[in-house]
Amino acid sequence: MELSYARRGSGDPLVLIHGIGHRWQAWEPVMDRLAEHHDVIAIDIPGFGRSAPLKPAAGQHPTIALMVERIAESFPGFGIERPHVAGNSLGGALALELARGGQAASVTAFSPAGFWHTRWETAWALGNLSVTRAAAFAPKPVLRYVTDHETTRALAFGMIFGKPRRLDPTLALEDTVALREGRSFRPVAKGAKGYRYTGESDVPTTVAWGTKDWILLRRQFAQAKRVLPKARFEDLPGCGHVPMNDDPDLVSRLILETTGAIPAQR
Repeated sequence: MELSYARRGSGDPLVLIHGIGHRWQAWEPVMDRLAEHHDVIAIDIPGFGRSAPLKPAAGQHPTIALMVERIAESFPGFGIERPHVAGNSLGGALALELARGGQAASVTAFSPAGFWHTRWETAWALGNLSVTRAAAFAPKPVLRYVTDHETTRALAFGMIFGKPRRLDPTLALEDTVALREGRSFRPVAKGAKGYRYTGESDVPTTVAWGTKDWILLRRQFAQAKRVLPKARFEDLPGCGHVPMNDDPDLVSRLILETTGAIPAQR
């Protein structure tokens, strides 16, 4: 499957996978740092950004398993095999599943989906994301006003980012439009409702969670520790659900330590 992507740098391949409703540009704050050590490929997952949607059988929703399969099928087209993988939210779940299937050399997962263990946690996460997406259908002049001003930007993006005032207004507007136009948001959300991550891989794995993540709540961080006893776990102080913009230095460092590109700090 052909995926839209951005590619920079050289070295061992590193694939970056964004969350539901986002696009590869979610990784823009860390791309150049990572490209100093790796051949970095940031993809638009199927049905988001400029990548075509999945086409499951009639009456079925796109599943996590199908998305993992399609992403893995794209690797030969990039000329890579078993890359390092980092992912956020849904992308974190996809990264962990790639590793479990033997298709990743290491995994860095930021607030990965799949560690909710009650229905209300799932409903909370998907419900808040759906409300955020519904607000993205406001007229574009309204969206431009919201993203151009720090106070309204903080109110609009405070559920997603720990430091929303730092967002570049132009990118915030473009991300909002991309969320609105994400053709696979509803079917992918429905397909993810019953998903739980189980199992483990033997590759180096880091799971990191923002202390201000209001989408996938911190109790899921504790659940991840139970499910992945061999993994390394790190807090992301002051970061929200999408930490790349909140603290690009810390996010970059954790990825590079996990891939082995730089020594781990203690």
